[in-house]
Amino acid sequence: MAERQEQVAPDAMMTRIGQVAMLHHAGDREEARGRFLGLWAEIGAGGDPLHRCTLAHYLADTQDDPVDELAWDLRALSAAEELTDERVAEHEDAHEDEHEHEDALAVRAFYPSLHLNLAADYVKLGRSDAARSHLRRARGAVGALGDDSYGDGVRAAIGRLELRLDGDGPAGGGSDPADGAGPFGGPGPFDGPGRERPGPPRQRP
Repeated sequence: MAERQEQVAPDAMMTRIGQVAMLHHAGDREEARGRFLGLWAEIGAGGDPLHRCTLAHYLADTQDDPVDELAWDLRALSAAEELTDERVAEHEDAHEDEHEHEDALAVRAFYPSLHLNLAADYVKLGRSDAARSHLRRARGAVGALGDDSYGDGVRAAIGRLELRLDGDGPAGGGSDPADGAGPFGGPGPFDGPGRERPGPPRQRP
């Protein structure tokens, strides 16, 4: 019975995060931010890295200050870096080996979007060198993406931001430089609603 509960708990938290993401998608940004913060407090700094990565990613999109958005995107990346194959296997210890392998591949597919989001954050803050550094990492990780609408959206967003940093793309206005691509939206490693910004459906690692 305890083993069964261990299998259900992670899905339950991901479902709760997804429900708040739907609230944010519907336009209630402040309420979503408050609920996300409540879940963050519940998970804790030492909680499951999959939960922390997903939640920090969504929390970044609810921030009004680009500095705060950057801080949450950095937390998302830090949590993703804890998701080694061994950690994913531990997280899914009751699942079949094939499922574990698929999850491990999905973890690597997080990185193009996570680095793209950070690059976009640094563009907003006028830190072009840092933006280029993360954009190079995003570009270097795109091999983990599938040949589907999600992968196409992330690759296209990387290309747009590259053009912008090279001075050949639009200066921006109010839109997000990442233009909506990320690991938590569109077809991707997890199903469910994602961060809403202009461009392809936003994200879920």
